[in-house]
Amino acid sequence: MVIVTRGIETLVDEAQKAIREIAVQDALALSKDADWLIVDVREARERERDGIIPGSFHCPRGMVEFWIDPNSPYFKTIFNSKPNLLFHCALDWRSTLTVYTLQQMGITNAAHLKGGLKAWKEAGGTITFPFHKE
Repeated sequence: MVIVTRGIETLVDEAQKAIREIAVQDALALSKDADWLIVDVREARERERDGIIPGSFHCPRGMVEFWIDPNSPYFKTIFNSKPNLLFHCALDWRSTLTVYTLQQMGITNAAHLKGGLKAWKEAGGTITFPFHKE
């Protein structure tokens, strides 16, 4: 039997107090700014089903620490391509925890989209479905 003494809501609450959150209206403007890389940490099936923010880079949550660390054999150079990183997921729990972990790694240029893709869609943000075949 699993005994959880500090649940996911507690972890997310703690992380939200320590990280930079970007409101969706500000994120809509940042999506057009060449200094920002939008990073989608959702799973591939979510991206296919729900669409993507145009120009976003897909980095599954389970690979973020490996892909962003230049000393990792899995490092992706795209993380050095822009001075600012905006992470998002479906709602915002995964991206909150992602940015919190990255801060613990010493990364200071990461933020997350408050409300995630859901908030983006509700605010009228553009979504594409590049995986659907016509």
